[in-house]
Amino acid sequence: MSENAPLITADLVSLDQDLGSEKTKVITKLAGIVAATGRADSAKGLAGDALAREEQSATGQPGGIGIPHCRSAHVQTTSLAFARLPKPVDFGAKDGPADLIFLIAAADGEGQAHLKLLSKLARAMARKTFLASLREAQSAEEVVAIVEEVLAPKPKPATDQLEAAPAPSGSTATGSSDAQYGGAAAGAAAGAGAAGAAAADDGAQAAPAKRHLVAVTSCPTGIAHTYMAAEALEQKAAEMGHELVVETQGSSGGTPLTQEQIDAADAVVFAVGVGVRDRERFAGKPGVEAGVNVGVSDPEGLITKALAAADDPNGHRIAGGGGSGGESAGAGQGGTSWPRRIQQALMTGVSYMIPFVSAGGLLIAISFLMGDAGIANVSADIVANSSLANLPSAADYSDVAIRGDGLLLYLAAVLSVVGGLAMTFLVPALSGYIAYALAGRPGIAPGFVGGAIAVALNAGFIGGLVTGLIAGLIAMWIASIKVPRWLAGLMPVVIIPLVTTLIVGLLMYLLLGAPLAALMTALQNGLSSMSGSSAVLLGVIIGLMMCFDLGGPVNKAAYLFGTAGLSAGGEANQMIMAAVMASGMVPPLALALSTTVRGKLYSEAERENGRSAWLLGAAFISEGAIPFAAADPLRVIPSMMAGGAVTGGLIAALNVTQNAPHGGIFVIGTIGNPVGFLIALVAGVVVSAVIVTVLKTQRQRALMARAQGDAESADAPTAQTAAA
Repeated sequence: MSENAPLITADLVSLDQDLGSEKTKVITKLAGIVAATGRADSAKGLAGDALAREEQSATGQPGGIGIPHCRSAHVQTTSLAFARLPKPVDFGAKDGPADLIFLIAAADGEGQAHLKLLSKLARAMARKTFLASLREAQSAEEVVAIVEEVLAPKPKPATDQLEAAPAPSGSTATGSSDAQYGGAAAGAAAGAGAAGAAAADDGAQAAPAKRHLVAVTSCPTGIAHTYMAAEALEQKAAEMGHELVVETQGSSGGTPLTQEQIDAADAVVFAVGVGVRDRERFAGKPGVEAGVNVGVSDPEGLITKALAAADDPNGHRIAGGGGSGGESAGAGQGGTSWPRRIQQALMTGVSYMIPFVSAGGLLIAISFLMGDAGIANVSADIVANSSLANLPSAADYSDVAIRGDGLLLYLAAVLSVVGGLAMTFLVPALSGYIAYALAGRPGIAPGFVGGAIAVALNAGFIGGLVTGLIAGLIAMWIASIKVPRWLAGLMPVVIIPLVTTLIVGLLMYLLLGAPLAALMTALQNGLSSMSGSSAVLLGVIIGLMMCFDLGGPVNKAAYLFGTAGLSAGGEANQMIMAAVMASGMVPPLALALSTTVRGKLYSEAERENGRSAWLLGAAFISEGAIPFAAADPLRVIPSMMAGGAVTGGLIAALNVTQNAPHGGIFVIGTIGNPVGFLIALVAGVVVSAVIVTVLKTQRQRALMARAQGDAESADAPTAQTAAA
């Protein structure tokens, strides 16, 4: 087939034909229609791929729509098949079954073409006129014309735009696609002008002032709801007489809002299912935050709430960088719930802490390579008493296990001191940025000071977690107090840091410091005493945590546990760090191995990710497995956890230790018992790769068997089904 072949033709349309009472049968029949046109080499294979995608999440959408889709090696030319069913079939939408079904069959290797197609269709599906036209179409050719007008709209003559029925006054929604349907957007502008002129001539009451809004929409998959919410918000804003510009943070990309557009907006609407990228741009703006489904189902309510916040001096303000803006963004404001905010704050603290750990830990590890582990005990003395003109000698420190002389020993000592200084920021940075995530900039100073107090009181990283949360919450509370205007300017730079630091310091020294220090001491003693089966069990638990969410909160908690212990020293803590690193390397390496051995089980994009996962896994970047886990979590995540548990347990059983907090195989020189490390790593990788390969093979066979039941009718559809 030609690369320029149309996406949809009359042969790909089925009108009012019974394709089955279940979505599996409907998808199989539509796959057969695609194959019958020569656009796919196997109806059964295409149906299997589409059903595999359907298992990940339902593709039913509000309004009686189903959009099953997949990228398949069996597709020769990216195609769009359509069916209007006489009896609706359940595709998983909350508002009921679907009677309009689009099967998007994308050819492997065509990049993100099918996602861009989905985004255009999703926008159109938010328009009642589009859906109504499909339900009223009398022929397959008419359906093709309606769909092609959405996918590749033809420019309208100026006369057509002027003759279009005007929308309510002032209804322009930048970025809207309404011009595709008779130039409605242009007609709205003309109507607004006419209405304004009439009001001026007749002395009629002026229409409500047009307001300017900006919005962000997103959903976990970044496909359908992202664009449906965008279209719904744009249309409703136009109907209400306002201007609204949307930034879609979806899979097919979008045009980011400019800072000028954001600054000029009266209010902001977030209709999102995941975190907003670069939300600092919106910090302090009035607005509303809600789930993406609300953007689809109640756009008018969101716009009304956003404008109400703009008109209310005490209304909700968008927080930037996770901090608080004005009022709490908690539940009841349409924002994030408190448990979720606390979790996000902890993750922010860990993410800002990691560079200190990585820089300091790796410098210390390099110093060990240059001067042996004993260098840590004498580095401060060497640096204090040596220089480039007065180089040290190992003979002067014969009672310590070090090696090297002259410049090499001096550099090893310098790296050890610098790395150690970097590691002293670990707890203060953790505490400071937890507070920052909750309260913004006013929380940074109290958080850092609280972390320093935790170190001074030997409360460790547990103390840092506590002081960060306390500082952030107190700073938020003080910021919410209404003060005279003359005092408002001093609040974030003087009053909030001063009062919060005072309260945190008093709480730590008078109440919390001693109990937290005792808890930290008990934890360290418990770890140091672990041996035999108890150490192996700890290694297994660490392996499970590292592979559970692949860079998420559980993974980061295990990593924080390992790095915090590493800063305290001790063989037990170094074993924990080795278990953290080795088990964190398992998922990307296992999936890289599986895609290499059984590539047919994976899409072209997954095979490409598999090739890059070799390097990511070797460098201890667990996130290299996230694309696989997102696509098939029920099979990938348990498989990875099994291998991680094996690796973590073997690390403890073989008494492997690790002095570096990151680097993977590239810092193998810092590993105690590197042979044991490699044995544990290879064992876990093989276990995970075998399990995930077997599970995916079984799934593929099950899907093929399911499609086989309708294969005969799918491979040879009747002429009436192929084109009613």
